[in-house]
Amino acid sequence: MGSLFSRIVAGEIPSFKVAEDDRFLAFLDINPIAKGHTLVIPKEEMDYIFAIPDNTLADLFTFSKKVALAMGTVIPCKRIGIAVIGLEVPHAHIHLVPLQTIYDIDFKKPKLKFSQEELSKITERISKAYRDQNA
Repeated sequence: MGSLFSRIVAGEIPSFKVAEDDRFLAFLDINPIAKGHTLVIPKEEMDYIFAIPDNTLADLFTFSKKVALAMGTVIPCKRIGIAVIGLEVPHAHIHLVPLQTIYDIDFKKPKLKFSQEELSKITERISKAYRDQNA
């Protein structure tokens, strides 16, 4: 059995997908520290971000940039912050977190809760902005 994220890629676990191509997937974090907190992963299971081949890592960050730019147009924030921790799930992933202050990217903060309806609305807004910017 693959990682939790590989199971999301395979469609075995539902997620709120905001962007996807043949190699990468972006979806809302189910334990967000900010509204719109999104995870970006390679579809191929790779445990450690710095073990990813250079060209794939560059493409992962390029994909993440496109998602972050879309997020910034629909989620009120000063910036989209980025964090790579890599301990919580054995599948490389990038956190994209809308920020108002430097303290908004503190993972010790209580996690936010949103209804399924609100998560769907956030997903659609980011997805539409992503599609519009990358058409």
